[in-house]
Amino acid sequence: MRREKTGYDRHTTEKGCKFAQTILPPPHLKAVWVGKQIMSEVRKEIRERFLSFLFTEIRKGKHMKKKMVAVLLAAGLVISLAACGGTSETGNTADVKTGNEETADDEPAEEAENTEESTLTYGSGDYTRINPAMDEHCEINVLLFNGLTAHDADDQVVPGLAESWDYDEDTYTYTFHIRDGIKWHDGEPFTADDVKFTIEAIMDPDNGSENAPNYEDVQEITVTDDQTIAFKLAEPNVAFLEYMTMAILPKHLLDGEDMQESDFFRHPIGTGPYKLESWDAGQSIVMVKNEDYYLGSPKIDKVIFKIVEDDNTQAVQLQSGEIDMALLDPKNAQNFKDADDYTCYDMTTSDYRGIMFNFGNDYWTENKDIIPAVCYGIDRQAIIDAVLLGQGMPAYGPLQRNIYNDENVEHYDYNPEKAKEILENAGCTMGDNGFYERNGEEIGFVISVMSGEQDRIDIAQAAAQQLQEIGINCTVDIPAQMDWGGQMACLIGWGSPFDADDHTYKVFGTDKGANYSGYSNEKVDEYLTLARQYEDKETRAKYYDLFQEELAKDPAYAFICYIDANYVADSDIKGISEKTVLGHHGVGIFWNIQDWEIVK
Repeated sequence: MRREKTGYDRHTTEKGCKFAQTILPPPHLKAVWVGKQIMSEVRKEIRERFLSFLFTEIRKGKHMKKKMVAVLLAAGLVISLAACGGTSETGNTADVKTGNEETADDEPAEEAENTEESTLTYGSGDYTRINPAMDEHCEINVLLFNGLTAHDADDQVVPGLAESWDYDEDTYTYTFHIRDGIKWHDGEPFTADDVKFTIEAIMDPDNGSENAPNYEDVQEITVTDDQTIAFKLAEPNVAFLEYMTMAILPKHLLDGEDMQESDFFRHPIGTGPYKLESWDAGQSIVMVKNEDYYLGSPKIDKVIFKIVEDDNTQAVQLQSGEIDMALLDPKNAQNFKDADDYTCYDMTTSDYRGIMFNFGNDYWTENKDIIPAVCYGIDRQAIIDAVLLGQGMPAYGPLQRNIYNDENVEHYDYNPEKAKEILENAGCTMGDNGFYERNGEEIGFVISVMSGEQDRIDIAQAAAQQLQEIGINCTVDIPAQMDWGGQMACLIGWGSPFDADDHTYKVFGTDKGANYSGYSNEKVDEYLTLARQYEDKETRAKYYDLFQEELAKDPAYAFICYIDANYVADSDIKGISEKTVLGHHGVGIFWNIQDWEIVK
């Protein structure tokens, strides 16, 4: 956690004052000293009353524009300095500018205010790198980069850097026609070679990209000229246009570089609506608008991703005006629902939570048959009501927010008696401590949860408690770093807001890039492969139904719930699309950031 500079300075100054007050003056200055002590106490009382008022107002959530907050804090600093004896020997106060002074010789302060650049400060999790080719689900990607295609407000695929494309059904070939005049943030021209370089880097198994399964059908990439590129597929993949929303990277800066370790990913250069200005590791990422953006210059001049990983701290900083927008957990978001100066966006997502079992762990080799009991032992609605304050819906599969969802599969509705029946039929007996045993071993496991997401932690703890109540000794661990290979189970989250192939094929397919559970089912592999090959919706639906039925018979996860995305923003921010269905971790909120504006 960053130490707040103002707090440190205040502490240091006060400590210095108190030390100085212990030094007794000579007798002939005693009266002067007593007088100063009295004045010091008066000033201290004033200071304390002022700061008490200020922070009380902040805690109340009373809205104050950033400028007003700055003015009040500055005034508080002046009072603090005065209370601490911050005067010259002649008794003159420090030279401090006030808001009444003109900013230029002949320019009124009000006129100067109108020319001030607009800044949006977003409360963000931390980043160690920005690498859209290797990673996914990063909100910041869409600010810095673009793909050949893009998504609109209805999550439909529309032209991006490519103004159009053709498809040859006989050869399974997509040909993209790139817009004229696209430039990288460093001024270099964007060309088809950049596209070829990026997709080949993702496909290269040595680079270890979790996005590689999306392009495994690509057989040949042909660059005709700077504005034309063709992808020939070995088999049809109707999700291919979806996957060309992938952010394109600059070949001239990354050719020959390590695609995992290159310093480029800490100094990224893209084609997006914003370009990187500075990156203070662990503190903030500052971006300024790209005046040459192909969709037009963004209306907001600067966007700051302020690193505030704790949900509670984000809420406090939103109230104080330190940040303008944040994705909050439901408990913190509800505190802003009645505040006139904030807008709360309870947005639908495809983002689900569930217990992912690590099938590489020996425990599940021996106890895979109890997973249905785990699924029946979780009261999903109770968790939604208690943890998510009723926001969201019980989960039974990965496509519930997709047009290809099959509602007729087994839902694993809460049934503790059925869970116990499964355990006992598997040869488990109840031990003296209230937990089932089999072959001398206690039935139980640990759910690992990544730190920083309080709602995920709360969901895991609630599920663990419910499982304990039916005789499964389930506990929760919150490691500083997730050990994907060593953990027993994990509170996972995924989402499929776009094509149904997205986050099914690569998540549940054997040995695919995002299959962190080590799950393998030949029928699942077959159905997912066939589903991506047919554009006809009825045929695709048939195979996705079969996939969901098989996944329900042989669960990879114990699905728990779909969550909403609770964004809270300063009401001055206009242009946020409320109807867009968001993905994992609320990804998608910034899809039209170039059209947002701050209207005071």
